[in-house]
Amino acid sequence: MISKEKVENNNINMGQYQFNTKLFSWFGEHKQVLSIFLIFLIISAYFGMSTNSFFTSSNFMNLIQQLAPNLIVVVAMTFVITTAGIDLSVGSVIALASAITAILLEAGFNSPITLVIVLLAGVMVGIVNGYISAYHDIPPFIVTLSSMIFIRGFALLLTGGYSIAIAKEHGLVNIGIGTLFGVPVAALIAIIIVILGAIALRSSRFGIYVIGIGANEESVRRSGVDTRKIKLLTYMMSGGAAALAGLIISSRLGSGSSNIGLMFEMDVIAAVVLGGTSLFGGKGTMMGSLIGVSIIGVIKNGLILMQVSPDIIQIIQGMVLLLAVILNIRIFGNRRK
Repeated sequence: MISKEKVENNNINMGQYQFNTKLFSWFGEHKQVLSIFLIFLIISAYFGMSTNSFFTSSNFMNLIQQLAPNLIVVVAMTFVITTAGIDLSVGSVIALASAITAILLEAGFNSPITLVIVLLAGVMVGIVNGYISAYHDIPPFIVTLSSMIFIRGFALLLTGGYSIAIAKEHGLVNIGIGTLFGVPVAALIAIIIVILGAIALRSSRFGIYVIGIGANEESVRRSGVDTRKIKLLTYMMSGGAAALAGLIISSRLGSGSSNIGLMFEMDVIAAVVLGGTSLFGGKGTMMGSLIGVSIIGVIKNGLILMQVSPDIIQIIQGMVLLLAVILNIRIFGNRRK
């Protein structure tokens, strides 16, 4: 006859075994995000030891305010890349949104109307990109590359090559420079969008379709899902997010210009891939994208605080990012066969 004490010990051992199994499984599933988070901590520690002002509240607030536009766009870009797509036009959309914002405010439009028009302009760009690539089977790289060139040129045409000042009395400026409870408004908007994006990617039917399309679009299509519509929606999100980012940047700088957002798309795409989202689609992680954006921002911020010459900051940043991606994919990541 088995004693009660022995049964209880067996139950405890079984519970411990199940806990350990789940723990190892969780670490295995999230090893790439955890590895990139470790890289983020190492880089932050280095800059913290190298400068006296890195770990200060003022620098932290400045950093999250500067990263807010990147965070907003990276959420949408994570959805796009997870479908095995790409959007190279986001930097140009930022410039277009910046130009439109300054022009409309200068013309006497109020802040709410300006906000709506700017967001609609970004969404319209996303509709064009998504429709051509999804409904006409043209590679999104080609479509968005063309859009990048065309939209930047259109922004240049609107501004005439000059910066257009945005007066601080416009309420819309508070999106870029305002604070709420001591936290930048732009950062609060970005945090809300990141949270909503993470929930949508992992816990909504739309997110499941996005991941499924990237993994096996034909299988998702045969299950009755309009995959073209889903891809169109991701590009609409990308265009709208870029327009909002452009509005935030221009309101923070106090001017609209066609030169805003240069190489912005490269930073965003690098952040998404660095965070563990596969360029081949089918695998997306919003937390990883958040960490990827943070790494890029911390590197740039830390080098500036170390008074490194602006001429070589981009070189160092690119080298560190390349090394981080190689380590993350080769050592911790799962390469696509």
